[in-house]
Amino acid sequence: MGKSLHGSSPAAKAVYDEACQVLGWDLAKVSFEGPDSALTETRVCQPALFVHGMSIVAALREQGKLPPIEFGLGLSLGEVTAYAAAGVFDFATGVRIVAERGRLMQGACERSKGAMAAIIGQARDSVDGFCREFDVEAANFNTPGQIIISGEQAKIEAAVAAAKERAIKVIPLNVAGAYHSRLMEPARASFEAFLSDIPFREPRFRVFTNTTGKAIAEPEAIKKALVRQVVSPVLWEDCMRSAAASGASDFWELGPGGALAGMARRIDRSWKVRSLSECADLLA
Repeated sequence: MGKSLHGSSPAAKAVYDEACQVLGWDLAKVSFEGPDSALTETRVCQPALFVHGMSIVAALREQGKLPPIEFGLGLSLGEVTAYAAAGVFDFATGVRIVAERGRLMQGACERSKGAMAAIIGQARDSVDGFCREFDVEAANFNTPGQIIISGEQAKIEAAVAAAKERAIKVIPLNVAGAYHSRLMEPARASFEAFLSDIPFREPRFRVFTNTTGKAIAEPEAIKKALVRQVVSPVLWEDCMRSAAASGASDFWELGPGGALAGMARRIDRSWKVRSLSECADLLA
């Protein structure tokens, strides 16, 4: 992840070098070589995704291919990347924020026994009632008909079994814990304390928060949204629709896998979407 950018773009390499210095460990080596078991740890995965995204921004800017940006949005951890790109805090501060967020969330995962599952083809109202029935929470509203539920493992397993009995399509997810649920409360409280003394600035462009799907600009409101997001559902579909309604004409996904581009197409096939992950994507 990011290896071709690091090898071909001095600006991207500088991003990785600074991140390694801030973290005190070799993020580049883990990102490029793995093993997957290390890279998928929350405390590693979050800074890895953040740095990868920011390295793409740096490489695009270096090559003169970064167009004027009017809007930014990111799913879960990606919201922090969007704020960094918008100048709410500098890159080094962003690295420290995502490293602490990842560390705290991994700790919350280890202290609880959580799970997540995707409910497919159901309306929000139906899933809300289903969550109340099994005492779990809706964690992600990704696209129409794709909603992620989160909670204690036993309760998620009961919900999954019931969904299958009711002919509801459900997919258990291979995750480390119950993200964006009340099980993350210890991480939320500590993250709030961590952010309290870090200065935030107003973003240079409009950024949409996962917590409401709306744009926010006041620094303290951004800080509160990032804290609340740890235990709140990610309103991703709402964020994308808000950006489109505000005039976004092209969506660029900066990160691995193309998952967000796929979600965008499921929300509205008329949107122009492009995924950028490695050097070849920037040259296309």
